[in-house]
Amino acid sequence: MARSKEEWIELLENRLPPEVKIADRNRAITAQYARWYLEKPELFKWSGMAAFASRQVGVALGVCEMLHAPEHMQNEEEATGGLSSFDAGKMLQNTFNNLLFIPSFMHSVAAQQFFLADLDQLRLGNNNIFADIGWAHALYFEGGFGALEKSCGEKEQEYLFRGFRLIDEGERLLSSGVEEERARALIWEGNVLLLRHEQITTLQPIFDAISQQGRILISFGSELDFSGGVRASFSTYTGYFETLTGVKSVTDSRHRWQWIEHDVLPAWRRMECTFCEGSSLQKQLQVLAADSSHR
Repeated sequence: MARSKEEWIELLENRLPPEVKIADRNRAITAQYARWYLEKPELFKWSGMAAFASRQVGVALGVCEMLHAPEHMQNEEEATGGLSSFDAGKMLQNTFNNLLFIPSFMHSVAAQQFFLADLDQLRLGNNNIFADIGWAHALYFEGGFGALEKSCGEKEQEYLFRGFRLIDEGERLLSSGVEEERARALIWEGNVLLLRHEQITTLQPIFDAISQQGRILISFGSELDFSGGVRASFSTYTGYFETLTGVKSVTDSRHRWQWIEHDVLPAWRRMECTFCEGSSLQKQLQVLAADSSHR
């Protein structure tokens, strides 16, 4: 008997490092996306792309963890009665290394706190996407569409439910050996609906809370590298001037979806069609899936 939605949400959460371990948690989420794709590459197109997107977010979250380091160090010191000289030295070295990546405008404490608020939104987005969509992959993998159908609530009907219904229809056609082209088209259409759920239902409220300065930085940082020269960059697609002035922003759902539809998805499809045993894509995802940060 398949686990319920609530059971899978709890189980997946328990496999992740705690939220204060920002970078470790991001790597564990990235790893799980990669594992789902590697388990069912013919079906889970969204999770493969999500692994690369989560890895890219992890670059910013490394800075986020560094900025939170003083408060976490104080909490650990209070809980344990003090840090060992080794732990303190290691943290100091990690902080020094991460400081090299902080932009020059962050010299003031006020600017750091302003930037930290935006980074915390990205952290929340990374966590929320996994919580909102991860359970559905696990439940579908374990119990099929029938189990998933019983668990989808009202907010999941528009994109998530419809997406998995199309994926399931495509899977059944593939299994029967008929209409293979139609089957693959249905699977892709279903995965695009999962992407719509991620972008519109889950992620947009996060982007709405980002500062104006943060929107420009995030727009410039929005790039997916699928390797082999296959990239999708928001600022390259929309134009550097438009991105710098805020005329086009990745936090705007219209601009973001245009980029996704005309740049990200075509790039991912070009890369994804190369997947096979021993391919560059398989090797990259195996590296991401091997992360040991999960519990």
